[in-house]
Amino acid sequence: MGNSQSNGTKQNESTPVLSTSTTANRRMNIQRMQTVLLIWLDNNINENNVDCSNTIKQLKRVVNNISTFTDGNQCVEFIQTININKVCMIVSGSLGKHIVPHVHDKAQLDTIFIFCNNQEWHKQWTQEWPKIKGVFTDITSICEALKQAVRRCEQNATSISFVASNKKLDQLDPSFMYTQILKEILLTINFEDKHFEEFITYCREVYEDDENELKNVNQLQTTYKNKIPIWWYTWDAFFYRMLNCALRSMNIDMLVRIGFFIKDLHRDIQRLHSGQFDDQQPGKKFTVYRGQGLSKEDFTEMTKTKGGLLSFNNFLSTSKKPDISLNFAQQAATNPDLIGILFVISVNPADSKTPFASVSDVGYFHIEDEILFSMHTIFRIGDIKPIDGNNHLHEVTLTLTNDNDQDLRTLTHHIRQETFPDSNGWYRLGLLLIKMSQFAKAQEVYEVLHHQATNESDKANIYHQLGRIKYFQEEYQEALSYYEKALVIRQQSLPPNHPHLAMSYNNIGAVYYNMRDYSKTLFYYEKDPAIL
Repeated sequence: MGNSQSNGTKQNESTPVLSTSTTANRRMNIQRMQTVLLIWLDNNINENNVDCSNTIKQLKRVVNNISTFTDGNQCVEFIQTININKVCMIVSGSLGKHIVPHVHDKAQLDTIFIFCNNQEWHKQWTQEWPKIKGVFTDITSICEALKQAVRRCEQNATSISFVASNKKLDQLDPSFMYTQILKEILLTINFEDKHFEEFITYCREVYEDDENELKNVNQLQTTYKNKIPIWWYTWDAFFYRMLNCALRSMNIDMLVRIGFFIKDLHRDIQRLHSGQFDDQQPGKKFTVYRGQGLSKEDFTEMTKTKGGLLSFNNFLSTSKKPDISLNFAQQAATNPDLIGILFVISVNPADSKTPFASVSDVGYFHIEDEILFSMHTIFRIGDIKPIDGNNHLHEVTLTLTNDNDQDLRTLTHHIRQETFPDSNGWYRLGLLLIKMSQFAKAQEVYEVLHHQATNESDKANIYHQLGRIKYFQEEYQEALSYYEKALVIRQQSLPPNHPHLAMSYNNIGAVYYNMRDYSKTLFYYEKDPAIL
């Protein structure tokens, strides 16, 4: 006595406009929108002290997600609770010698800076701890080093999926499917000015205590249309970090809010690609490079997938200069939790429709020879070999897939066929999330859609899906509540023999069956002619 599947009803493709969350939820979202959390541990921290307050302000210009501690034990306990951020830590020399042995091997801890008055003495004991990246006597130098650490953390956090040649759909990394479907969905949605304004309002509330980011929000609001999306993506502010964190964690709430920009950025890369590569001669290949760290688990997965496919699920920045990328890989290799990877990527513009473009002259930083790929770019994995015999540093050869790649075509076709091609927009994404048992994320999608529903028919379909989610979670009372709401609407608007009514009766009967209320089970099953 199972639960009915999707009714296949098509939904309109306008994006939801979200209501503002509570202040508490927005504060929690700050951590989810940034890769790095900064911790400062010092016995003498006093935020009422002018010097201390100014130091915190300087640090917040680099990482606005900062927590301060004066007690070492409390700090260690806090670090153990972190699971969605990488931690950069500033600790005084006296405390550091005692605390570092307790936190150094935590995977969430990326970098440690020692802040002290006696630089030479503390340099002696810090040499045995590879995550300690320097001993400093002034906050300005720490801020410069922190900028580099943050950039490395963001580079290393790029979401990657691996697909072996023989993998079945139900064995795929969910992120691989999500980003492909998400990209297809976003490119079909018509975004309006109101969605941009809702996003700005949300950002103001999130950063209401951050003077520096509020200035950036103002700049974004007043000049967004004056600059191309690639400039905004490479802009040194919250926008880039928010987007990449949302894609990496599949934060549905944030992806709905920032969806307008994902579409704008993809179209901008597409536009530049047409001008730069459409007339490219067949066979004229070039090579780009990407350096970053992979967790040991991801590295093992990649070696098992050699010859298969690899997808970068964010927008992907690469360089034509190997030295820049090699430096990132070498830095990652010094972290005992990571394997440094230099990706050597072969690109043939003539046989691939994947949009990528040179952004050297149009980005915020004007970085020479930078090539930016759109999200969910897929490559085939070639050779994997250590560099100079270092098992913590590897070179990995990738080739950009082309339109004739049979494995990719088969995979893409299967994903589309199995992910509700008759439904559209966010409704389709919700169905996919249910299929992949990502019930919490699916509930986020349908709650947002419910808030924006403009007619009763849409509301009934949304209640139906929320009921399915609760049914699969075995939360039968809530499932019953949603199914009954869908039934009331359908009874008022549909003829008695409509299949959607039969579906509602069947769903409610299934819930009562699992609640062991068999008389009500029979009552509702008797109303469904398909069961009689």
